[in-house]
Amino acid sequence: MKKIKVAFICQNCGHQSPKWMGKCPSCGEWNQFVEEELRETTQSAEIGFDEAPVPIGSIEDDEKDRIGIGIADMDHVLGGGIVRGSAVLIGGDPGIGKSTLLLQVMHYLAETGLKVLYISGEESGRQIKMRGKRIGASSPNLFVLVEISLENILKYIGELKPEVVVVDSIQTIYSSALSSAPGSVSQIREASEKLILTSKKTGIPSFLIGHVTKEGTIAGPRVLEHMVDTVLYFEGDSGHAFRIVRSVKNRFGPTNEIAVFEMKGDGLSEVTNPSALFLSERPTGAAGSAVVPSIEGTRPILVEIQSLVSETTFGIPRRTTIGVDHNRVSLLAAVLDKVCGFHLGNHDIFINVAGGVKLVEPAVDLGIVSSMMSSFLDRPIDSATVVCGEVGLTGEVRGVNQVEARIREAARMGFNRCVLPRIISSDLAVKEKMELVEIGTVKELLDFLF
Repeated sequence: MKKIKVAFICQNCGHQSPKWMGKCPSCGEWNQFVEEELRETTQSAEIGFDEAPVPIGSIEDDEKDRIGIGIADMDHVLGGGIVRGSAVLIGGDPGIGKSTLLLQVMHYLAETGLKVLYISGEESGRQIKMRGKRIGASSPNLFVLVEISLENILKYIGELKPEVVVVDSIQTIYSSALSSAPGSVSQIREASEKLILTSKKTGIPSFLIGHVTKEGTIAGPRVLEHMVDTVLYFEGDSGHAFRIVRSVKNRFGPTNEIAVFEMKGDGLSEVTNPSALFLSERPTGAAGSAVVPSIEGTRPILVEIQSLVSETTFGIPRRTTIGVDHNRVSLLAAVLDKVCGFHLGNHDIFINVAGGVKLVEPAVDLGIVSSMMSSFLDRPIDSATVVCGEVGLTGEVRGVNQVEARIREAARMGFNRCVLPRIISSDLAVKEKMELVEIGTVKELLDFLF
């Protein structure tokens, strides 16, 4: 008999080793190696596209031939709609609403006359029917397939010939060509390759739902995110009613775009004015609150940053952040200590972005600094003022991008004063009737606000 080859594969990154290892040398994770069987496959003829080289000018441009979902925010996140033949990977925490959102998307597409196929490997048909009844998905063009066999899934896709496919989830799909368990690196890679190849050959766009790890990243090999065309993350907190869909990769549009939804009894409903939603419960006259115009992709959104600076009762002060980078807050606290003389070494600092939004751009530095100043001095910031700018290590305030969009959004929400870096042109205030306050250092910010 032919000897079966085995190898130990890291379930986090896909690194392969001939023997078991405690720590993965590639990603640094511990206890992730699992023994899997290696088989030689003879499917090379099926993998290729079998197409001859052609001049780029003769290739048809189907950029305008996108499929509109009917949900404006989802079309915006995808770059203008679903591109035919594309593969979209969406991940998020358990129970956050991934299946509900995609079932709604399939319902909207089916209502337009498109034949769509929803493949589930986690739920029974009755469970999907119950969810569909709750959100109103009952179109005859919406087909449901409960299956985990990759070969059967590909067969039904070839027979039904749907125009959009959803796979919920990719970790449950099992190929009989491999002996490893569903969810392993080999199975995820095999299922993803076949499904993506089918989408490219037939032009059928596919949505793949992926589980996430405790760190918040999509489970399985990292190469999975490189194989697909678009990666969407479903963000949110169980304590808040709204969810955020963020594009971290998109070959057909800008990245870091977001769509805001509100979870209701009949499903997810899009929020057309996120700024008003995030500022709806903002307290007036409270110290430690600052409003920042943040850019998410190409969309400006006003968010509230709250800070609580209090004397510590322990030897080591705490630095707790929600929605912003923990290391960035420690850096800005050190700048305040050095430049403004705030002795924060014996103070606890708690930072929170109201609404559960995650801010990653450096333009929110000035908002974090302003809120910490306000909480430390116990003096509120003017409620009609927004702040925006990046803070350097020497206390200088650096410029930010898309200033016009930020000012326009602030003026639309009723703010009349904006604190910006000094390099910004004052001509921006003419159209929006916005008072621009130009500063060069955080010391000037302290003098102006307080």
